[in-house]
Formats: sequence, C-alpha cells, structure tokens
Amino acid sequence: MLNRRDFLALAGSTPLLAQLKPPKPAPEMSIILNSGEHLLLSRFRGKVVVLEFLLTTCPHCATCSAIMQKLYGEIGDKFQPLGTAINPNSMTEARMLVPAYISYVGLKFPVGYTPREQAYAWLEAQNTSGPQYFPQVVFIDKRGIIRYYFPGGDEFYRNEEANMRRLILELAGQGSSRIGRKSGGKKS
Repeated sequence: MLNRRDFLALAGSTPLLAQLKPPKPAPEMSIILNSGEHLLLSRFRGKVVVLEFLLTTCPHCATCSAIMQKLYGEIGDKFQPLGTAINPNSMTEARMLVPAYISYVGLKFPVGYTPREQAYAWLEAQNTSGPQYFPQVVFIDKRGIIRYYFPGGDEFYRNEEANMRRLILELAGQGSSRIGRKSGGKKS
C-alpha cells in the first residue's frame, strides 16, 4: 500500500518551496468566509491555532481537516483549527468549492479562502509551477508565535493525528512533545 509521500512522488508532485522558519511572530492573515466576512488570525490570540492551507479537491487535505475537527471536539476551547483554501485555478473556484468541502468533511470550524498569492507570501513561499504537496499546516501558540510548520509530504503526516494532538497539547501547556520538530525545513 502506498503512503502519502510515495503517492505524491509517483504523481510527480513537488514540495512547496516555503521559507517559513519558526519560531517567529505570525503575520496577520485574513481568511474570507463564504458569508463575505474577513476572519482575522489575530482574533484567536490566546488560543493554540492550527492553520491548514488546503486545496478543496485534495484527499490528504480532507483527512487533515477531519483530524483537526476530531481534535477540536476532544480538546475544546484551548485550540482553534482554521482552514483556508488556496485552489490553484482561481478564487472563484475556491469560493464555490468551500461549502461542499465543509459539508463533505463535516467541519464545524471556520474554513474560507485566501488568494493564493497572499497565502504564498504568508508562508514565505515561491510560487513554482507544477503541483505541490498539500496540506501545509502551521501551529501558532497562544501568544501568536509560529512554533511549527509542516509542508505536505513531511514525515509529520505519517502519524498525523498523534503528532497533531501532541503539539496542540504541548502548546496549550498540557503536555510535552518529543516528535521530530520541523523548523525551517530541518528536523531538530
């Protein structure tokens, strides 16, 4: 059976060339909800935020979102998952597909869309041609500091739920993590 990394390698995907190097303050970000509301990242200061950059047509993104929803139900108010679609074809495509994505995965947390160029700038990424690994997941602590960044295809996703749970609890001050940490593309 193929794992995610093997599948992506066979499909000819390339990693997103992001330069995001934690720890660093999280820049402000606006996620546009289908209602037209602009949801600001800074609104969630005081909570651990897990921000998923996703494609609404990506099965790996749907898996990641479902895990975030499960953990949101288990961990409660100290943790805030957020999703933002950056579909490659257009903002119109993302806006049209977000409601179906939310319904299909059964999400109760905010998921919207962000212009791809803005998302790439936030991730300090180069806009390369060809497909990229998704999802891209960023962990932000209660003070608004980016602590972890995991590009799609990273080892983190081999045991995604357990790794995500450990990091959320660590950042919420309820446990510690001993998994391989991703910081600027290097494990420490």
